[in-house]
Amino acid sequence: MKVIAINSSARAQGQSKTELMLDHLVCGMENAGADVEVINLRDKKIKDCIGCFHCMTKTPGKCVLKDDMTRGLFPKWLDSDLTIYATPLFHHTVNATMKRFIERTFPICEPFLMKQGERWVHPLRSRFPAAVVLSVCGFPEMSAFGALTHYANFLFNHGEKGTLWAEIYRPGSELLLETVTEQKDILDATVLAGIELVKTHRVSPETLARIEQPLMDDFSDFAKISNCMWQTCIDEGVTRKKFTNKGMMPRADSIETYMLMMSTGFNPDNAGDAKVTIQNDFTGRVKGSCHFIISDGTVQTRGGKSENPDLIIKSPFDVWIDIVTGKEDGTEMIMEGKYLVEGNTDLIFDVPKFFERK
Repeated sequence: MKVIAINSSARAQGQSKTELMLDHLVCGMENAGADVEVINLRDKKIKDCIGCFHCMTKTPGKCVLKDDMTRGLFPKWLDSDLTIYATPLFHHTVNATMKRFIERTFPICEPFLMKQGERWVHPLRSRFPAAVVLSVCGFPEMSAFGALTHYANFLFNHGEKGTLWAEIYRPGSELLLETVTEQKDILDATVLAGIELVKTHRVSPETLARIEQPLMDDFSDFAKISNCMWQTCIDEGVTRKKFTNKGMMPRADSIETYMLMMSTGFNPDNAGDAKVTIQNDFTGRVKGSCHFIISDGTVQTRGGKSENPDLIIKSPFDVWIDIVTGKEDGTEMIMEGKYLVEGNTDLIFDVPKFFERK
């Protein structure tokens, strides 16, 4: 089986969840014996279709534009048994890069009109390659792909025998980088989907269910952290890419989001067998208390004061957030009297390692 995998994600260097899913799908297909070529459209020059209809009349089956599409991609597409269309979800359908590629396959059509079932279509000059559509999005609901699945089925699944072998959609894709156990199962299932496509020309419902599995019970917690991240980018005047590359942390805007971020960043390996309770007492813009109960490599977060804390950190909220996000040095700040500690004060040196994700 000859397969071309068209990747329209603009992101590279491990940032693309589309590419992450596609790589595992391709791995499965190659393991099953398919000949797969991955084509990253971000590396290609493809002009917009100009609607001149030369490919239907003056130069039948050939586009008059001269670019990477005419020089290589279109012939490879025609020659493939299967094309994988891998795209991030933009405005609930394929992104502009993928749309441009799809539009430039128009020379496969003849100009005439014919009735096919309930639809009028252009007859094809040659065999249309089978299709698999793969997409990811940040929203958690499968319904986010509603417009894309309608488009994919309308484009590839008409006639007596549709050519759409599978649709593979991964909602809540940002969480793929956060949930280690579920990520492995999703990616393993994506490899299996590739094997199934080669062997059976479909993906089983059981495999799709693993790929689409929810990554958390309550997406609202992730949304709160995500919103803090975006606000931090705005406040610091940085892009999302720069935020990630610099290892920046979202700036909590409340005790609730502070507890969420600290629990998310908890490092059980560093905590080991420690059994301690750490309490924060906040003043300033945000007032209140919370505490963290660390025991046997786990952490529990609680609002309010603990009955018997081992360490109490007293600080203005913004001062402490400056410290945990790395904007200020905790040792210098305590020497300057910007915050106080009570109880087992030596524990203050363990806080960074307890809440430092590997």
